[in-house]
Amino acid sequence: MQKVVLDTNVLVSALIQRSYPYLILNELFLEQRFQLCVSDEVLAEYHEVLSRPKFARFADFFVRANALLTEVENRAVHYTPTIRLSLISDPDDNMILELADVCKANFVVTGNTTDFTFPVYKNTQIVGPKEYWESHQLSR
Repeated sequence: MQKVVLDTNVLVSALIQRSYPYLILNELFLEQRFQLCVSDEVLAEYHEVLSRPKFARFADFFVRANALLTEVENRAVHYTPTIRLSLISDPDDNMILELADVCKANFVVTGNTTDFTFPVYKNTQIVGPKEYWESHQLSR
């Protein structure tokens, strides 16, 4: 089973619109078609970002965010990174790579093409949600 690290922006997008992030979470993660990998730091960021007041303008955002976070906490596999990286200027993005390193993730899925400018970190492919969804559909 593939090991996947999801950047926080993928969760936010999944809760706002029904596009590729939504499909990844609802048709792949919830059906346990990949193993979601998290760390304490990543979970803390998920909680912090998904509770920001600016998302109140989206109908039922917080209700759906809480339900999603419960599923993530129950189904994801927890890892504790053993290295600290500074490959990206944003420390939150480095923690994504630190997690990918320790869990030996197959993929990091992110919508952040500004900071994640490289396609691979060690053996982990860094892809956007559309690319991950389409590659997963082809491998079925």
